[in-house]
Amino acid sequence: MTLEVKNKEWGTMAQFLASSDRSVSDDASIWQNLKYAISASSGFQRWQLERHTQLQGLRLDQQVQKYLRETLETLAY
Repeated sequence: MTLEVKNKEWGTMAQFLASSDRSVSDDASIWQNLKYAISASSGFQRWQLERHTQLQGLRLDQQVQKYLRETLETLAY
């Protein structure tokens, strides 16, 4: 898959190649490994303890996504 993006400043075309070789199962496997690595980190575990009641009923996927979102929002400030 090729995406063409026009550079407004110079009027040139840039091409970005998306990997079509990677399958959905590869992506799922990467997410599983990443999710477990993040959940094993001391930062995530501390974050979980601080928000115990807010996280009740959330799957690990949801907790990791929330943790990443909050961490990125904090870094953006």
